[in-house]
Amino acid sequence: MLLEDLKALYLREIATLERELELYPDDDSLWKELPGLPNPAGTLFLHLAGNLQHFFGATLGHTGYVRNRAAEFSRRGVPRSEIRQELWGARQGVLAGFANLSEEHLARPFPVQIADGEFSTQLALLQFLSHLAYHLGQIDYHRRVVTGDGTSANAISATDLLGRADEPRV
Repeated sequence: MLLEDLKALYLREIATLERELELYPDDDSLWKELPGLPNPAGTLFLHLAGNLQHFFGATLGHTGYVRNRAAEFSRRGVPRSEIRQELWGARQGVLAGFANLSEEHLARPFPVQIADGEFSTQLALLQFLSHLAYHLGQIDYHRRVVTGDGTSANAISATDLLGRADEPRV
């Protein structure tokens, strides 16, 4: 039961990332640097997509994805079309990872070490979800400041938890 709930939350957050991406008026606005913010939204989109494809796709789902974390933070000017593909890959990675998990896995150590420590799979999944939500909030803030538009991306949509979040947004 917990795995299905976690999967629904991850898929909801990815769906929200997809909506956030579409609320930017153009590719350039994703990369606008703002005083006091360490990363433009484009960097955060790439980082989250890489993180999910690595920890879910490669580590849990055995997809063969190879992460280049440094590039997530150094690339600039990546068009939305490419970021859309990265988010699609993140969704596929999450689905592959959850397909290989059972409730019994939750108490076991996560397959790779995180932050020089051993985490249970359950704690790792909760940590990754918190990380995703944290950066999603940063993206939302960045978009609102850059565009001057307070339109909501419906980040906490209860509807998405009812099983519709796994439908791809294109």
